[in-house]
Amino acid sequence: MQASRRAAAGAVPPLRAGGKRGFTLIEVITVTVIIGVLAAAALPLAHNAFQREKEIELRRALRLLRTAIDDYKKFVEDFKLEVDEDTYGYPEKLDILVKGVEYKDKKGKTRIMKFLRRIPVDPFSGSGEWGLRSYQDKLGSRRWGGQNVWDVYCDSDKKALDGTDFRDW
Repeated sequence: MQASRRAAAGAVPPLRAGGKRGFTLIEVITVTVIIGVLAAAALPLAHNAFQREKEIELRRALRLLRTAIDDYKKFVEDFKLEVDEDTYGYPEKLDILVKGVEYKDKKGKTRIMKFLRRIPVDPFSGSGEWGLRSYQDKLGSRRWGGQNVWDVYCDSDKKALDGTDFRDW
């Protein structure tokens, strides 16, 4: 009767056969094997989630760069800025999108129009270096002609989760 009162009051549970407390070797091995199997199953899922995050980040960076290039071209056309003929109105380098372009507003005041705060980082290379394409480059060429920046791409040799090359994004 007293033992049941102590158990109900949160007292120490009764001893196992032999008078010892703790886990048996079989219980410890079983728990270790279960944890190992769960960890082995979770590892590929974690890798895929990490890869997917980097792919999302790459898509955002490419979209941001391409939008800034298009905005630059539209701005040059709208304000009829003088640019080198070979550029076709596209920026000569990516840095121009950050440094900005001088122009005169309607009141004749000189202003600077910037298109990016900074060049986004390529999540797969970890740098701000991107593959560049010029408007004059041959279709599918991986060598930048240097006349202008018409497009950007990821310069990584890796493949996406869907099997496509990041260079083709």
